Amino acid sequence: MTAQRREQTTETLHRRNMNIQDEEVLKEIEREVRMREGASKLLAACSQRDQALEASKSLLTCNTRILALLSQLQRMRKAQILQRAGRRPSDDLVQCMGKVALSDLRIPLMWKDSEYFKNKGELHRCAVFCLLQCGTEIHDTDLVMVDRTLTDICFEDTIIFSDVGPEFQLRVELYSSCVVEDFSLGALGPRRMSLLGGSLGCSSGKKIRAAFESAAICGSISSGGEAGPGSVSPPLSADLSALGPKYNLLAHTILRIEHVQDGFKTHDLSLAATEDSPFWLPLYGNMCCRFVAQPLCMIQPVTSGQLKVKLKEDLNCWENVYAVLRGQSLLCYQSQEDLESEDKPLLLIPIKKDTIVCVSERDSAQCQTIYISKQQREEETYMLTTHTPEDTQRWTEALWQHIYNMNQWKQCCEDFMKIEMPSSRKSITLKQGSLYHEIVTPSSPREGVVVPDLSVEIRTLLSSYYKESY
Repeated sequence: MTAQRREQTTETLHRRNMNIQDEEVLKEIEREVRMREGASKLLAACSQRDQALEASKSLLTCNTRILALLSQLQRMRKAQILQRAGRRPSDDLVQCMGKVALSDLRIPLMWKDSEYFKNKGELHRCAVFCLLQCGTEIHDTDLVMVDRTLTDICFEDTIIFSDVGPEFQLRVELYSSCVVEDFSLGALGPRRMSLLGGSLGCSSGKKIRAAFESAAICGSISSGGEAGPGSVSPPLSADLSALGPKYNLLAHTILRIEHVQDGFKTHDLSLAATEDSPFWLPLYGNMCCRFVAQPLCMIQPVTSGQLKVKLKEDLNCWENVYAVLRGQSLLCYQSQEDLESEDKPLLLIPIKKDTIVCVSERDSAQCQTIYISKQQREEETYMLTTHTPEDTQRWTEALWQHIYNMNQWKQCCEDFMKIEMPSSRKSITLKQGSLYHEIVTPSSPREGVVVPDLSVEIRTLLSSYYKESY
């Protein structure tokens, strides 16, 4: 096969993969569109306020997901256009993906003394939840009812994002809805269609364009007109009728890799509402949570195989070992059976962010030698060799890539951070209290009223109403 034919074949395969990715994103968009339609119908049929609050929350979450997926589709289409024009994106080094998890989120409140201690004034009650977005992956927390009897808003959810790179940006948004104001449920008015692109199919295109316009408007209203990262600028339509309770953005922040820490840490919040807003709550302006990360290169073996290691000063004293590159170590066992039986390794070679890996000059008589040392400590140099030149290249590239990944993930590679798996959503209790109630008034605990988890109920209804067709 000639070089030209190989290039044409590679180009064809690349375009086919891009088309498959397009179809997958379109299926996700259509799924969210159907979920959104189901949430709208369910919201119109709600007769109780709690059900309406949950349905409205599901509607806002669907809108956010639709906008995120449309932005991803837009980026993919732009990449395809650049490729057809012969301008390919630069090939950067491959980055290791990983997991990040946010749990035990607590947002303190700052009520006035007359409201909290003397219990005076009109009771201000709001329904709040958090929306967390990292790329196109979006999760919401349970709904929490908040009034002046609480000093902290507590979310017990563990939110895990399972496929993120070290440059991730996790946006946390706090939404609030005043539950004392009247609300009316009605149907959506006629929508004005806006052109998203001629490449969408007729049937799916109509739904997606309609959802795009209404989702963009809802997102713009909820966020106070501020566009999120990677969002597109939609045309606004004045004839879109709003449904049910209104959630408004109360505060937000963005968490990055520098915020990761194996323990509880306080983060600043940017407030998006004022005291005269009906959905306002007296926030201190910060939140406390546990925010951890697990790069895959630290929890999965990077590579393994046979190596020869120099154990003594004698240049002829080499030991055949079975080695595994994992975490911050190159583990050398006498055999693969010792690894499987979890015996203590024969040799442990530390691999850190400042480790230097170099290869000797090629010698036709024998394979090259791999040198592993630490910066400014060259006396602790380990010498490795393989049985074939191909294995030497494979091990060298794996070590270089692993050190690069460790530098990208920074402090996340220094210690293992445990991620608690999220428990299934159970019945929630309106008693949410604070440390003040547990410490100051232990003799008179407040009785909480247990209500069914409407979030699970809403999702079950939507899932059964709109069965997936693929």
